[in-house]
Amino acid sequence: MTGASSISVTNLVDWYDRKRRDLPWREAGVSPWQILVSEFMLQQTPVSRVLSIWPDWVRRWPTPSATAAASAADVVRAWGKLGYPRRAMRLHECATVIARDHGDVVPDDIEVLLTLPGVGSYTARAVACFAYGQRVPVVDTNVRRVVARAVHGRADAGAPSAPRDHADVAALLPKDGAAPLFSVALMELGATVCTARTPRCGLCPLVGCAWRHAGYPPADGPSRRVQQYAGTDRQVRGRLLDVLRAKEFPVTQAELDVAWLTDSQQRDRALESLLADGLVPRTVDGRFALAGEEF
Repeated sequence: MTGASSISVTNLVDWYDRKRRDLPWREAGVSPWQILVSEFMLQQTPVSRVLSIWPDWVRRWPTPSATAAASAADVVRAWGKLGYPRRAMRLHECATVIARDHGDVVPDDIEVLLTLPGVGSYTARAVACFAYGQRVPVVDTNVRRVVARAVHGRADAGAPSAPRDHADVAALLPKDGAAPLFSVALMELGATVCTARTPRCGLCPLVGCAWRHAGYPPADGPSRRVQQYAGTDRQVRGRLLDVLRAKEFPVTQAELDVAWLTDSQQRDRALESLLADGLVPRTVDGRFALAGEEF
């Protein structure tokens, strides 16, 4: 791969040792299950929001079996404002499968991990790497951006391609036991220095960045639109779930209606999507509850 030598393992790992964020799921003694929980939570969610929930979560439910023993409603309620609450349902299902079929131990094989509910390609590789120290490419948006700039000299990584992206990162991994540390350092660099909108190139430890040497050419094509949240169906779903989380018993349609008065059709559409996703069931008397709530 042209330019792969531009990412120095020593420079990157030394920088990580000095500048890494103090994130609790990176501490010694954190179990593979607790790392898996962090990966579920971090999907499309800022680290700051996960930091407010993960520590209490793993104290309350430190193992897959403890999580599986909780009700789905308790899990969704504890998920709080992390967003995309279907992840909470999948995490509960994942815990149930691990407790039942894998002796309460998170598998270390990528192919087996991929059979678990809610575990996709990135999460399976992240667990194999960060929980079990395996030399496997772990590729998220941050890693793709660092590789695009430092190795290929492009401002933007372009459309994802798993085979290409995994090959790019695999070619960079050190051959020894430093591969997991290199992987997390590469991810940290993209998250804190080589950011999408305002890269802080003066703080970058990589001396051979191809993008910098090329004079920082701009990205090709139109800039990507920032995803909005305010006023979307996602926001309405969140408001409806807030009402249900605050109650220990089913609520009426009227109680849900006041959660979003701006657009009744949008509110009805959001509620129907929650019903379709299985996050909210309708009781026999026409009220609504969180999935798994006993009533």
